[in-house]
Amino acid sequence: MVASPRAERTLEADLLSEGPDVYDGQPVQLAQVGSRTVAVAASPTVWRLPPADAVLLKRGPTRARLRLYQQDEPIGDRLVVAGCDPGISVLARHVARQGAELMPVHANSARSLELLKAGLVHVAGSHLRDHVTGESNLAAVKKMFPRGTVAVFGFVLWEEGIVVASGNPKNIRGIEDLARPGVRLMNREAGSGSRQLLDSALGRLGIHPRKVTGYGSAAPGHLPAAWRVRTGEADCCIATRAAARALGLDFIPLISERYDLVMYKRHLSERPVQALLDVLSRAAFRRELAAFGSYDTTGAGQRIK
Repeated sequence: MVASPRAERTLEADLLSEGPDVYDGQPVQLAQVGSRTVAVAASPTVWRLPPADAVLLKRGPTRARLRLYQQDEPIGDRLVVAGCDPGISVLARHVARQGAELMPVHANSARSLELLKAGLVHVAGSHLRDHVTGESNLAAVKKMFPRGTVAVFGFVLWEEGIVVASGNPKNIRGIEDLARPGVRLMNREAGSGSRQLLDSALGRLGIHPRKVTGYGSAAPGHLPAAWRVRTGEADCCIATRAAARALGLDFIPLISERYDLVMYKRHLSERPVQALLDVLSRAAFRRELAAFGSYDTTGAGQRIK
C-alpha cells in the first residue's frame, strides 16, 4: 500500500483560478499578498515560453545544427534525466535550490535506459517490472549494462492502474472491461512500463489486443495519456494515480511498483549528481511529492544496486 502524508494542515485562502478546469484535489501554489493568502491552481498544460540556450536550425535523425543565443555563456551544473514520472518535476525544483539544474528528457523506461547506455543522459528513470520474479528494474538493468558499471537508487513507490473520466461514466472496473464495445483506450508506446503492464494483464485474461479499441494508439507519457481521457478522446488509459489526480480523473488501481533512478557509477562523484542524491533524502522533497497522495517516498535515495 502507498503511504499517506503525515498530519494534514488546512487553511482558508482566496482562489484566483476559476472555471471548469479547477477541481477538488488539484495542486495549487500559495502566496501572501499583503494580509491575504491566495491560491493559484496549477494548469495541466504549460502556458509559457520555455527556457532556451539555442534554437534548432536543421534537424537530422540523431544530430542537429543549432544557433546559440549566448556564444560564451557556460552550460553550468546541469543534470540530464530521462524518464516518464511526472514527479521528476518536483525533484527538479528541489535540485535547483542546491545550485544545480535538472534537465528532464521525457522518455519511456526502455528508451531512458537506452539513452543512458549510449552515454547521452546522466540518469535514467525506470519502472520495468519482471513479470516472472515481480522485481522492478533490476532484471532490465542486468541485461543492458555490464556488471558493476551502474548504480540503482530508489525514487518512489507508486500505484499504476486504469485512469477513467471523473465519475467513471463507462463503469470500467478492470482490464477485462477494455474489450467491451463502446470503450476506447488510449495506449502507451511500446517499451513503456504501462504498455508492458497492459500486455501482461491482457495475456493472463486471454484477451487478444485487437479486441481492445484504441490498442494501436500511443501517447508519449502518463500525463499525455491521461490528458486524452480528460479531453474525451479516450475513455481510459493505463497511467499512475498521480497523473489521474493532477487532471481530476478517477483511478482504478492495478499494481504498486517501484520507480528507480539508474546512473553510471563514474558519475556518482559529480556535483550535480551529489545534489540530486542529497535532495532524495531530504524531508521537504519527500513531503511535497507525497502530498500528491499517490507516492510512497520512504525508499527515496536508497541504494538498491
